[in-house]
Amino acid sequence: MKSLDDTRLRLLGPIGLYVFVSVFFRLELYINLPLNRFLVSVTIALTSGIICWQLARWVVLRIQQRYPGLTNTRQRLLWLLASLPLLVGFAWLLRHLVRFLIEGTFQYYSTPVELSRNIGIQIFYHFIYFALYEGWYILQEWQRETVETSTLEKVSLQSQLISLQHQVNPHFLFNSLNSLSSLIGDSPVQADVFLGELTAVFRYLLQASEHQLVPLHDEIAFIRSYFHLLQTRYQTGLILDLSVDTSEGQGLIPPLTLQVLVENAVRYNVILPGKPLHVRIYTTADQRLYVANTLQPKSLRVETAGGGLSNLVTRYELLNEGKLVIEEQPGWFIVSLPLMSEGRVAEVG
Repeated sequence: MKSLDDTRLRLLGPIGLYVFVSVFFRLELYINLPLNRFLVSVTIALTSGIICWQLARWVVLRIQQRYPGLTNTRQRLLWLLASLPLLVGFAWLLRHLVRFLIEGTFQYYSTPVELSRNIGIQIFYHFIYFALYEGWYILQEWQRETVETSTLEKVSLQSQLISLQHQVNPHFLFNSLNSLSSLIGDSPVQADVFLGELTAVFRYLLQASEHQLVPLHDEIAFIRSYFHLLQTRYQTGLILDLSVDTSEGQGLIPPLTLQVLVENAVRYNVILPGKPLHVRIYTTADQRLYVANTLQPKSLRVETAGGGLSNLVTRYELLNEGKLVIEEQPGWFIVSLPLMSEGRVAEVG
């Protein structure tokens, strides 16, 4: 157990258990034993107790490695229950072996009651071993998941706040209204289309912050409307290439993921009719979504108060469903992220 320094416990635990059992279960027996027999009995009990503690500890830790986390608690308990007869039987045989090495004779119980009492004591010992290590493990996992849930809620709240900033972003709103104003005079039909897309964008922005995960097809529909507003402003300077497999449309991603990545590309790169910014959104067979843009960075540093990309990285780390990967290839800036399954809705939705 990595986070539990139990060196002292493994040394003092068998002594404490032996004293407890001796006082409450075998006191009368030990009082009537001669001193030499008492010392032999203590040696056998402590030697066997230390060995059995180590073995039980090893078994519990191996089961925890194979079935980690709170979701596998039932499987671990079933395996511990299945291993109990084997460990108790080994402990019973070990005591006889130690007695044989010390005295040269095997101990045979004179009555079934005495035999059942000693086996019952071994079962009690092993329940203590299991309770200590499995109980501590469950407590640690519960604390870890509680901290991660709390952190995820904080990050979600931060994301919602960033979304609200996007919703009331004066530059975005000003540019959109300015474009709409120009279209009203020049092309009423285009103005009507632009107004419909603008309404769709703001409707999605208002609704998306209520969820931690949304279907990919909803994000794609949103980004089409969002990109229409951008292309109205940048014209031929901005090109979108969508190549998303329809079978992946039910995959889940955090809301406004595509807006963050597209906005990141627009903010940091040069956009000119003679040097258009290409944005590609596509899926692959490995259940990942890719957002790539041509790498043509602005010469001047762009100040931003958002931190949307780093926030997105943190959210994926806490969701524990795969990592968001950021890389640069010749001429391209690429971000890839895993698509989550529908089963995640109940867990994080």
